[in-house]
Amino acid sequence: MELGAKLRDMRQRKGLTQEELADRCELTKGYISQLENELTSPSIATLIDLLNALGSNLSDFFREDAEQKIVFSAEEYIEKQSDGMLFRWLIPNAQKNMMEPVLVELEAGASTGADFPHEGEEFGYVLEGRVAVVSGGKQHAVKKGESFYFTADTEHSILNKGKSKAKFLWISTPPNF
Repeated sequence: MELGAKLRDMRQRKGLTQEELADRCELTKGYISQLENELTSPSIATLIDLLNALGSNLSDFFREDAEQKIVFSAEEYIEKQSDGMLFRWLIPNAQKNMMEPVLVELEAGASTGADFPHEGEEFGYVLEGRVAVVSGGKQHAVKKGESFYFTADTEHSILNKGKSKAKFLWISTPPNF
């Protein structure tokens, strides 16, 4: 990252001259010029002062504007299979996001196992078969084409009480899987 070029760009977008920025930060015009031409580096305190004068902060200044990935292919999915259950994470590294969509397949009689109480909410949509959502000790039947939604503040699980495979989209926020 070229610090000086970025500072120059910010200053120019604010419509400030080097002298005006220098005055706001109690620096010299020559020092601002040296910074913008990469001839010197500011201390952290000076950089904070400059950014404040430019209406920014350290976090925003150093944030990388990487292009957001929007579409994910089946080759990128991550799968985990065990005990009649297949978890397919639809968004790689979703644990860094606000929600985590997982496609779950349960064989007849299989269960996701108990998920202990945690902060957040759970949403699901049954694509195939039927499941029972167990939350707070109560079972709730959900069949193909129906959805479920609950806060995750009690122990919960999902089980397939049917005679064939069940498939559902399960979205947890914040990510919990």
